[in-house]
Amino acid sequence: MSIEFAWPWLFAALPLPLLALLLPHAPNVAPVTLRFPFYAALRDNLQTHSSQRSRLRLALAITAWLLLVLAAARPQMIGESMHLPVSGRSLMLAVDISGSMQNEDMQVRGRQLSRLTAVKVVAGDFIEQRKGDRIGLILFGDEAYLQAPLTFDRATVRTLLDEAQIGLAGKQTAIGDTIGLAIKRLRKEPASNRVLILLTDGTNTAGNVDPLKAADLAVREDVRIYTIGIGSGEIQVQTPFGLRRVATGDLDEASLRAIAEKTGGRYFRARDTAQLAQIYDLLDRIEPVSEDQQTWRPVNELYFWPLGSALLLSVLIALAAAYRGRITTTANTETSHA
Repeated sequence: MSIEFAWPWLFAALPLPLLALLLPHAPNVAPVTLRFPFYAALRDNLQTHSSQRSRLRLALAITAWLLLVLAAARPQMIGESMHLPVSGRSLMLAVDISGSMQNEDMQVRGRQLSRLTAVKVVAGDFIEQRKGDRIGLILFGDEAYLQAPLTFDRATVRTLLDEAQIGLAGKQTAIGDTIGLAIKRLRKEPASNRVLILLTDGTNTAGNVDPLKAADLAVREDVRIYTIGIGSGEIQVQTPFGLRRVATGDLDEASLRAIAEKTGGRYFRARDTAQLAQIYDLLDRIEPVSEDQQTWRPVNELYFWPLGSALLLSVLIALAAAYRGRITTTANTETSHA
């Protein structure tokens, strides 16, 4: 372990208080005096105590200033180097939150839930297991929005997915624009590890980019796209004549399959959460893993210790000045009365 300073150049501020010596001094005004028969003894006593207090205040002030500059330089305790395994995969997860994702035709542990809720449950577990992968999140409807750039922070990505709500990005589906945004965010990653997992329950009904043309761009940028069509395609509705199955959604499987095949990915159909979970397990097996290592050194901030000490000294100096002022005022009052 070692202690380092993040901003060592701030130590150049140490001599700044010396500039006060160049400022003009306030004029000395002779105070009103009274004659005392023991004036000489009183003067010597006052001067001795005043000199001692002044030296103490000066020492405290200098110490407080040194501590403030030390805190400003951001001292840090740097730990020993640690090697973390990194898979090397860069996975961008794009989730449809258009209006049709509210259809309740998915089952989770025997309960009938909406498609988006089912995705949150299964995809959330998938994200949790991506240790060593960089995960990003795009939510799309009428437009595509980047919620999380590629990051190792799986907890934050899962939280952002859990907070997604139907209709936040509009009621329609912009698949082409979503692919374009993902390509833009994956472009800087190693060519062998650019992966987009696109999950939708509909067809392209919005946006400025045709999905197949976006897929051609993905081919040029070496981005593999795995498309997942979600939804059972029908729900049970209670009618006066009993339960009736009603078709839901308008999934364009042909386009999703074409997008995946062009880019070297695969198309999957998830009619329930069990199939969705199997798809995510399969992605682990078909995507290559490069066992690299990343060096990391833990950093602990220490600036709050000198900062707290400086503030404490400042409070003590202020209290001492207030106490001294009150004593002086009391003494002057008693002298006047005398």
